[in-house]
Amino acid sequence: MADSCPVSETPVQPDESTPHDTTDLESLVGEWLTVPDVAELLGVPLSQVRQMVADRDVLAARIGERRVTAIPAKFVDETGVRPELRGTFTVLADGGMDDAEIIEWLFTPDPTLPVEGAPIDALRAGHKTEVRRRAMERAF
Repeated sequence: MADSCPVSETPVQPDESTPHDTTDLESLVGEWLTVPDVAELLGVPLSQVRQMVADRDVLAARIGERRVTAIPAKFVDETGVRPELRGTFTVLADGGMDDAEIIEWLFTPDPTLPVEGAPIDALRAGHKTEVRRRAMERAF
C-alpha cells in the first residue's frame, strides 16, 4: 500500500542533490572549468564540449550558487580530455556509481596509491592499470 510508505523511504531522484553535497564536491575537486573555459582551452566550439559531456568522454557537475555546468580542471589539458578517463568512468558507472560519486572517488586522497594524492593524480602520472583495478574492486 503506497499510502503507508514512510516519507523516509521516498526515493530521491539521482539529479537532485543538496547544496551541501555540491559544496563538498566543489571543495574536494578544487579547480573547475566551465564549458566555455574548456572550449577556449581546447579551441573547439561550445557545442563540441557539451557533446563530450553528453557522450561521457568527460564528466561534469553543476557547481556554485548559479549551478553552472563545470568540469574538473584535472580532466583536461591543452591537448584535450585525458584519454585514460573514459574507461575508468565506465568501470565505476557499471558498478552503480553516478557522476558525482565517480568524481568524488577520483578526487578522494588515497595514501595507498603509488603516487601521492588521489586516483586522478595516479591516472595523470601513468598508473591507469592500478587505478582501474581499484575502480573494479570498488565498483563490484
